[in-house]
Amino acid sequence: MIYLVVAVAAATAGVGTTIAVRPGGASDLGITRIPAAAAAAGQAGAMNDDTVYDKVEPGVVDVDGNLQYLQETAEGTGFVIDAAAGLVLTNNHVIDGATSVTVTPVASGKSYQAKILGYDQADDVALLQLHGVTGLNGVAIGDSSRVTVGAPVLAIGNEAGQGGPPTVAPGVISGLDRTIEASDQTSGRTETLYGMLQTNANIRPGDSGGPLANAAGQVIGIDTAAGGSTVYSGYAIPINQALSISSQIAAGHSSSGIQIGLPASLGVLVPDSSSTDPRRQASQERQQTGSAISSSRSCLTGDANATPASIAPARSGALVDGVICGTPAASAGIFAGDVITSIGGHAITTPGSLTAIIDRYRPGSQAPLDWVSPDGGQHAALVTLEAGPAQ
Repeated sequence: MIYLVVAVAAATAGVGTTIAVRPGGASDLGITRIPAAAAAAGQAGAMNDDTVYDKVEPGVVDVDGNLQYLQETAEGTGFVIDAAAGLVLTNNHVIDGATSVTVTPVASGKSYQAKILGYDQADDVALLQLHGVTGLNGVAIGDSSRVTVGAPVLAIGNEAGQGGPPTVAPGVISGLDRTIEASDQTSGRTETLYGMLQTNANIRPGDSGGPLANAAGQVIGIDTAAGGSTVYSGYAIPINQALSISSQIAAGHSSSGIQIGLPASLGVLVPDSSSTDPRRQASQERQQTGSAISSSRSCLTGDANATPASIAPARSGALVDGVICGTPAASAGIFAGDVITSIGGHAITTPGSLTAIIDRYRPGSQAPLDWVSPDGGQHAALVTLEAGPAQ
């Protein structure tokens, strides 16, 4: 099993939880983190860990994503690729679900709000930007197409989201052009990543988005995932691949895979169903989650795993499982059990059609909305869509 290595802390509980990294399901608690000064004999080769660390560390940043809809924070790593423009590269799964992001350059320890310029979910790359921040240091960039098996590397990251000086893990490249299926234990999302660099460097939760550097102190990859069925392995996105994506984002070029900025959001939770029948949508949701029925008509401060007790008598549309407090839907007076039938003049037939139409809008756009309540009442409102969580 291979896991994405972002650390997630539940803000409401005050206790940090992390996405576990388990090679073959066995406990890795006995693995010792190797400090920068201790090069592993036979692994580090000609690499001087201290020298490489000193070159790369000034450009490393901690990345904290505010998962407002889940009342959690995601804590990972990133690195500055353009100090003048304030551009920071990280993994998409570090900011997945985030409505805002804080970046802390480890060299200064000062935290700043970052703008999410865009992201590529399929390739797990995200580009952030810091405005008006002086004193940033960029990392040196290598050429991942010239990486060879056996080359010494150093993984640098914000292990366990603890902040402060980065931790390091030396190793070697053990494979090239790997295809992996990695799971996020927090969201349950699984993604297939291609062309990955494989290393025996001990990449850990919180290292996601951090730099994988070569012996010259040049970044050749983005630390992304770890695990394995029999032998522990870490995986990194080749830097050439990541920079190709980030340059498209920086230029504002969206595509089927690249999202520029945050998407628009209405603030409703809907079933994962392709059915046009709202009652069928509710039934499928209960089968998938096994959740009890909720009769609450209040807004939610977090995610919901329950279907409403009363459902609007609409023949088709998107059933509302819940509404997040403080969102456009909450302001309009939408509640769980309502069925949305149109937005922006477009008929809504399924939850997926609602999502697809909202995706055409930008945050701040206004759209007329129609819905039916459980008592059969017809409702309409003009809503202003807000910036939703990164996906």
